[in-house]
Amino acid sequence: MEEDGYDILFKIILVGDTSVGKTNIISKYIKNLFQEDFSATIGVEFSHKQFLVDNHKIKAQIWDTAGQERYKAITKAYYKGAKGAFIVYDITRKETFDDIDKWRNELISSCHQEITIMLIGNKCDLEDLRQITKEQGEEKAKSFGFSFIETSALSGENLENGFEMLIKEIYQKYKVEQRGGDDMDLDGGAEEIKIGKSKKKKKCC
Repeated sequence: MEEDGYDILFKIILVGDTSVGKTNIISKYIKNLFQEDFSATIGVEFSHKQFLVDNHKIKAQIWDTAGQERYKAITKAYYKGAKGAFIVYDITRKETFDDIDKWRNELISSCHQEITIMLIGNKCDLEDLRQITKEQGEEKAKSFGFSFIETSALSGENLENGFEMLIKEIYQKYKVEQRGGDDMDLDGGAEEIKIGKSKKKKKCC
């Protein structure tokens, strides 16, 4: 899809312990690039992607946040305005699964209460090293009312499905929030980050 404009802007963030694969999830999905030697994210980085839902061009700002404790003061500032989030854990490291509650509580306390959250069990290509079953992931997500998917940043498995599912969930909530208004709030609660040449927003409907 050509990125010459958009109708709605949603901010999405990825959170989770360090080395669960957040950066590679974004890199594989956006650029079809996987790097074994990715260094840990310092603070935050962001990319963007466009989706088409109900004939609306939706631009997603996708923010990759550092998982290290020492960057928490920086990354929490970037939670503001997020409409959606992925909590990512590594299926081969039980401690990253145990920390899901911590990340969920941090999102709820730092973001709007209606933020849409999806749980991702990453590295499903490493089946021989698995410590967390798919059923455990599904049960955890169900207990919080989250959607759930297992992905592989190496192969790209389920990355497109995961992002599309989250965007559609956010959009459905967004439609309910905007129902009854004269015009849709085009920025979806996110602040546009402009780098280089600015792009004009298109009026919706």
